[in-house]
Amino acid sequence: MNPIVTVQEAVTAFADFMEPTGAELDAIEREMSLILADVDLIDAQIIAMDHAPNEVDTRRVRRAFARVLAERAKLSSRTAGTTLAGGAA
Repeated sequence: MNPIVTVQEAVTAFADFMEPTGAELDAIEREMSLILADVDLIDAQIIAMDHAPNEVDTRRVRRAFARVLAERAKLSSRTAGTTLAGGAA
């Protein structure tokens, strides 16, 4: 008979003392406009799935997707030559 071992220690071992570093928080702050654009896109897609899609839903999703692409392009052009210490993205 094989004993069943829980992984509780592995899951909670880092909970108390693992906080995001300053570099990670800065990276999140830099990417916040992209994160918000992604949220808007998901919201538009959810609204379109809630009922039969119409022209307004199509335009809303298209605009949100265009904003995501624009934010990605802006972020990639800002961070093209930047290298962060510690591997934070």
